[in-house]
Amino acid sequence: MPKAKKSGKRKTFNYNQDRKKLKKKVLKKNKPRIENSQIRHAWDDRKSMAKNLQEMGLTFDPNRSLPITKQQFFGGDRKTKAAVGIVTKPYVLNQLEEEASRPEKDTKTLSSDLIEYAQYMIREHKDNFKAMARDEKNYYQDTPKQIKRKINEYKRCHPEHYNNFINSLAAPEPMVQ
Repeated sequence: MPKAKKSGKRKTFNYNQDRKKLKKKVLKKNKPRIENSQIRHAWDDRKSMAKNLQEMGLTFDPNRSLPITKQQFFGGDRKTKAAVGIVTKPYVLNQLEEEASRPEKDTKTLSSDLIEYAQYMIREHKDNFKAMARDEKNYYQDTPKQIKRKINEYKRCHPEHYNNFINSLAAPEPMVQ
């Protein structure tokens, strides 16, 4: 079976091609992705980074936007005005402030095994953590403090689930005949 064409040809270096320029050209086309959607939509590729941020009311270097002089540092009352550019896109700053002011949801959850373990321990021993530590279902040989920490974590992560569980313990179960 014949070989594919040019498979045995030795690769040679092309001295007429400037690799540095090629790399710059590729990097220019593949700009880094801006993660924040508000900034990404307001970004102008024809302007520099400093100019873009200045138009949005943001800054890359806070030391340049708010310079601290020796008089201010040592208690002098003389105030200096920083060179502030004109903000032409204030809506970006407003959107960022609104997004930052929203409360963050606690997304931590526990495994079903840990929830089941905590419920078993509460059901069997109520608040007696020493008895929980001696229980035969304590496979990992947790100390009373570790068990207490796990139960408190269960209370914190799933408050409504925990309250329903406690209420079901308090309510007397109907007799089945």
